[in-house]
Amino acid sequence: MELQSQIPILRPSIHARRANIVVKFQDLYGFTVEGNVDDVNEPRRVWWALEASKGANWYLQPDILMIGGDGIALKTSSLKISTLTNAITLKRLIRKGIPPVLRPKVWFSLSGAAKKKSTVPESYYSDLSKAVDGKVTPATRQIDHDLPRTFPGHPWLDTPEGHAALRRVLVGYSFRDSDVGYCQGLNYVAALLLLVMKTEEDAFWMLAVLLENVLVRDCYTTNLSGCHVEQRVFKDLLAQKCPRIATHLDDMGFDVSLVATEWFLCLFSKSLPSETTLRVWDVLFYEGAKVLFHAALAIFKMKENELLMTHQVGDVINIIQTTSHQLFDPDELLTVAFEKIGSMTTNTISKQRKKQEPAVMAELDQRLRRLNSLKETGKNT
Repeated sequence: MELQSQIPILRPSIHARRANIVVKFQDLYGFTVEGNVDDVNEPRRVWWALEASKGANWYLQPDILMIGGDGIALKTSSLKISTLTNAITLKRLIRKGIPPVLRPKVWFSLSGAAKKKSTVPESYYSDLSKAVDGKVTPATRQIDHDLPRTFPGHPWLDTPEGHAALRRVLVGYSFRDSDVGYCQGLNYVAALLLLVMKTEEDAFWMLAVLLENVLVRDCYTTNLSGCHVEQRVFKDLLAQKCPRIATHLDDMGFDVSLVATEWFLCLFSKSLPSETTLRVWDVLFYEGAKVLFHAALAIFKMKENELLMTHQVGDVINIIQTTSHQLFDPDELLTVAFEKIGSMTTNTISKQRKKQEPAVMAELDQRLRRLNSLKETGKNT
């Protein structure tokens, strides 16, 4: 299933000049980009062209890549990650961005998806899809409800073929892991994985490694306990890394979960432009879930001065949403995320999670008790 060949790529006119000119086009993955030419098309550095032409910076063996006037192309089906100089170089290169033409193979190898797939029979995904075809569960009903709401208007995802492919991936995983089943937010994640990986099976395994190895285990379970923990950890990190912002928002009564919940559930796929999201995911699949905190903190940090001048919750939400939706330059976000926010180790964040887990579980238990009490009261009246 070749997805990108079905997506027309429209670029702004070369005659557009630096003025209040609005440009509108479809990016490499078929998403509509619309904005002022100064925001979307930087002078001498068109972001979508830059991302599409990357490849020369990657230290791959000569027989891996063919570089020509039309860009870069794979010459072999195997990508030998071992040919990269060392782990430090690899980390630096990934933070600079994986070329779109290499992204599917690099993700599949570095994330652990290839290893996970190798532990089951070759026909696993095909057999699973056939076995669950026609079965109806609460998860499948919710998936069917969400399909038309997943990136509506997209030239491939919002078609019968796109809906069918996304449904098979989501339904298949809901049966693979009944504890997760299906949670709203996964539809956006799986949809973007489909566009990048180009095949359902590869998208399925990327979703599996993401939920089973990369992210916090309970982020997508019924009570979303893991997501609640992440929100508390993020609030603590905001106080540590951006204390002036945190204090100001606390004084205003602003809860960061108003904007951050969607970020952590959809992994920025609904909030950032597609290539910026994928640049975050490049690092996510290699360095782990701590990257989500780096990116989230960076969005607040980038607008620190504006946020400190706000007096209304609505103004904060507007600034954050406008900023994220217009972050067309991935390097701008990631530079702040890793250089200005500073280091955060996975071990440090894990300790923060353990610290917050008891309070979250107590709060969820109390909420469940209140709900059950209301149900009992309703039965007796």
